[in-house]
Amino acid sequence: MSTVNRRSLLGAGLALPLAAPVLLGSRGARAQGGPLRIAVAGPMTGQYAAFGAQMKNGAEQAVTDLNGAGGVMGQQLTLEQGDDACDPRQAVSVANQLASRQVKLVAGHFCSGSSIPANKVYAEEGVLQISPASTNPVYTDNGSWNTFRVCGRDDQQGAVAGKYIATTYKGQPVAILHDNSAYGKGLADETKKSLNGNGVTEALYAAYTPGERDYSAIVSRLKAANIAVIYIGGYHTEAGLILRQAKEQGMKVTLIGGDALVTNEFWQITGAAGEGTLMTFAPDLRTRPTAAPVVARFKARNIDPEGYTLYTYGAIQIWADAVKKAGSTDPQKVAAALKASGPWTSVLGETSFDKKGDPTVADYVFYVWKNDGSYAQM
Repeated sequence: MSTVNRRSLLGAGLALPLAAPVLLGSRGARAQGGPLRIAVAGPMTGQYAAFGAQMKNGAEQAVTDLNGAGGVMGQQLTLEQGDDACDPRQAVSVANQLASRQVKLVAGHFCSGSSIPANKVYAEEGVLQISPASTNPVYTDNGSWNTFRVCGRDDQQGAVAGKYIATTYKGQPVAILHDNSAYGKGLADETKKSLNGNGVTEALYAAYTPGERDYSAIVSRLKAANIAVIYIGGYHTEAGLILRQAKEQGMKVTLIGGDALVTNEFWQITGAAGEGTLMTFAPDLRTRPTAAPVVARFKARNIDPEGYTLYTYGAIQIWADAVKKAGSTDPQKVAAALKASGPWTSVLGETSFDKKGDPTVADYVFYVWKNDGSYAQM
């Protein structure tokens, strides 16, 4: 999810109005002597709020479970929530506010375009950051001491997608589209690199403007090029609209996208036009034995822990174990423990981190949207 401008200050990529940064109310019990503060930060509002809700659900359940088990280092946790609306400038403001509240950990952000500039604040202010979703390589390639993620990278995801398209749709015209954001363009370019490396040249490579409702112009270009496969580096909102409008114009196309399509909101946009859409994501955590008890607790609350819910839970769970290993809540010591020790067992399975803060193993598989409006791993 998976840099600014959506994942670095490189390309604004998000057509969202700049709102005042929002810190939502803290949650959790307060220990004697003051709370041990951690935070979750992401798009709690805006067009990507579905992912913010996933992260919020995961963080709240993790804090509830840790507090129920006695807390961390004998202290109960308090959860702060920061809303960046996937806007890089707002993310920096949220980061400053969270740092001023002396949080020890930020599980976030979602958009790479938020995570990268926010991390500069966290690094300077001594806050550990573990992103459940930011996939742009720049996030960890910058090499900050405090930067971790529990998801994969765009270069890993793009390699899988490009090879699959080249093999499965050999001889069929392919279009690669992106939203000009660091996430979307980064993922599209990595997929293009893999596709080209496997001997296939795309028939169309183009950008679209996020936040619009009418994509008839780009659809007309797709139709004129007789495109059979559309790969989109971008988010579910625009991907769903482009697919629906392409099929309304009579196109018989297959849409393929990345991890930002992993939300039930995609089907709400496409309806039946979404059937057969493919997307890359990690193997379904909900089916892993290590996650079964946690999944049951989510379901008891009528929450489907889809997408990045369990990634957020796992990020906090791993942090708590690293605190115990370090014998301290000091973020520098915890960061050192995260890299020196492991594997860390959590709802994610077993996770070890390399010197950059990336997981040493990051698998990507394909999911397909079915005609009943659900998606399943292929």
